Amino acid sequence: MENTGTPLETPGNNSINDGKNIAIIAYITVIGLIIAFVMNNDKRNDFAAYHIRQSLGIMITGFALGIIAYIPFIGWIIGAAGSILVVVMWILGVINAANGNKKPVPVLGEYFSNLLSGI
Repeated sequence: MENTGTPLETPGNNSINDGKNIAIIAYITVIGLIIAFVMNNDKRNDFAAYHIRQSLGIMITGFALGIIAYIPFIGWIIGAAGSILVVVMWILGVINAANGNKKPVPVLGEYFSNLLSGI
């Protein structure tokens, strides 16, 4: 009898299953990002590294928007709109990590992948 496992159980996708927990942890606050980075240094996983880059990019964007929000009026508008974008990117990043998808977050995901490719 032939074993026809689910797509996530095939040998080619094993690295996705191994890195899925690390990828999800990367999206949980800055402490989670640091923990995921340390966990991924022990046993390098491309899937986890991809989501660590995405999460780091989202957090840097949120930090930059927090600084911009101190500018009266226009900064407040940019900060508010940017905060909504950051929340949407964060939610989609967590969903992609949980589903085993290696898709960039909307708007800035490709930029994060290229900019942080050394991580």
